[in-house]
Amino acid sequence: MASSGIKPGLLVTLQDLHPNSPFLKHGASLRVIGKLQDYSVETATAVIVDGSINLKVDTQHLRDLSFRIGSIYQFIGELHIKPDNEAILQARVGRNVDGMDLNLYYQSLQLLRQFQDEQANNQN
Repeated sequence: MASSGIKPGLLVTLQDLHPNSPFLKHGASLRVIGKLQDYSVETATAVIVDGSINLKVDTQHLRDLSFRIGSIYQFIGELHIKPDNEAILQARVGRNVDGMDLNLYYQSLQLLRQFQDEQANNQN
């Protein structure tokens, strides 16, 4: 069976994308969530935030998604690091997730990571 070459988006928070992060690398396939702070129709660029951390998202390949400042969005795509070290996510999937309990989302992400760490330790 042939592989499509599209990798699943790793679940990360915007806080995970700090300068020393293993997730912050060119070409990484990520799934992020944040509140829409800004959107430019001309450049199809969104800026999402979580706390004090923000991320630019290139939305040019998304269809049928309307953007509302202050709404919560989830994006899956590939991370591109520009020469000036600016990170931008090239989104291939995007959706509005208003109504999602973000505290529960982050708790479940933390539990998932604990489980994955335990599984990795059990294999060693």
